[in-house]
Amino acid sequence: MSKDKPAKIATPQPVRGTQDMLGEFADRFAHVVDTFDRVRRLYGFKRVEVPVIEPTAVFARSLGETTDVVSKEMYSFEDRGGESITLRPEFTAGIARAYITGGWQQFAPLKVATHGPLFRYERPQKGRYRQFHQLDAEVIGSDSPLADAELLVFADQLLKELGIAEGVTLTLNTLGDAASRDAWRTALVEHFMGHRGDLSEDSLARLDKNPLRILDSKDPKDRPIADSAPDIDAFLTGEAQDFFGAVTAGLDAAGVAWERNARLVRGLDYYRHTAFEFVTDRLGAQGTVLGGGRYDGLIEALGGPPTAAVGWAAGIERLAMLVDFEPRPATDVVVVPMGAAAEQRAVALLADLRQWGLAADMGYSGNMKKRMTRANAVGAAFAIILGDDELAQGVAAIKNLIDGNQDNVPFDAISDHLTDGLSRLGRGPLGGWTLFAPYKGE
Repeated sequence: MSKDKPAKIATPQPVRGTQDMLGEFADRFAHVVDTFDRVRRLYGFKRVEVPVIEPTAVFARSLGETTDVVSKEMYSFEDRGGESITLRPEFTAGIARAYITGGWQQFAPLKVATHGPLFRYERPQKGRYRQFHQLDAEVIGSDSPLADAELLVFADQLLKELGIAEGVTLTLNTLGDAASRDAWRTALVEHFMGHRGDLSEDSLARLDKNPLRILDSKDPKDRPIADSAPDIDAFLTGEAQDFFGAVTAGLDAAGVAWERNARLVRGLDYYRHTAFEFVTDRLGAQGTVLGGGRYDGLIEALGGPPTAAVGWAAGIERLAMLVDFEPRPATDVVVVPMGAAAEQRAVALLADLRQWGLAADMGYSGNMKKRMTRANAVGAAFAIILGDDELAQGVAAIKNLIDGNQDNVPFDAISDHLTDGLSRLGRGPLGGWTLFAPYKGE
């Protein structure tokens, strides 16, 4: 009598638009984050953390009720207390909320930076996911154009440190001050109303609430109308011209190349003055790898005091795709114990190696040949072989896996032997390694 076979259990699949990372891309991702953390410290930006979830009103107010992000893309739900909660689709609104509710005004001007996951219900495509990750940097509480310039110099240095500045262009525009923007908006509405019958449905919907967004419409039907719209330059006040001039002068002084893009806009009314994007065509169609602008009206829109602010964000996945990857070994030393007594000594030796700042590992099982094969596979520079003979003599057999030489080294001399050997190979402790070679271009 045969037994019934158990029903096959269906394996849960990942949520569409999310990704698991292992190996090379995970290393690229970590390298982007590590480089960002190192560079932001050079510029005096403090690390902050804000919640992944916020009241929906934080994003509805900051992103605008009529934007696609709020109306179509946010992951919002009602929690058990009946409150509408949203997974953050961007960082700036949550940081602005924290600035108000956390009493951060006392620290202004405040330079902060963070990174982590964000969520938008978008159509997944290359470099874009429903759970994605960004770097974010903000200067809150300063109305100086030098803050804008410093943020842009910070971004430029980050891209250079990542080795991806080649083929990336900083495009820059001014949205003017409130008076400039209001006058320009009135002129744009008049222009678009004159072509109302020829606009796309999306642009017609934007005409009343968000007319500036029509300028960057991708619909071919809108392009001739948008291209013939008036530029902001005719409406800039003297103060707005001076502000933009100070920003560009700061960039020139710091040696940061830039191009003017008079069609680069931010649709929401709280944006002022500087708007910018670092763009590249190295991912196929031209795309933005880092962008931002000045948002002097946001904190007031969230119920806080009038507060000047400027910031930028960059997609970690996109940056990781651009990094010219050259893997370097992540392990300095592999310990190869043979026998129970050697394994016990190896555990103690591993602890010492790691406390000395060396990246050390040990295979848990296998014969000598298999363990040495694994040591070579992870790119280790040295293998420390321990057996009964070595223990009896108080030495370790240290094999240089690069040139094949092997020496018996007393236990109290292992640190000096390895440090000297790694130095001759041009490899310092793991904490000092550069895991990626800069992108040199062609």
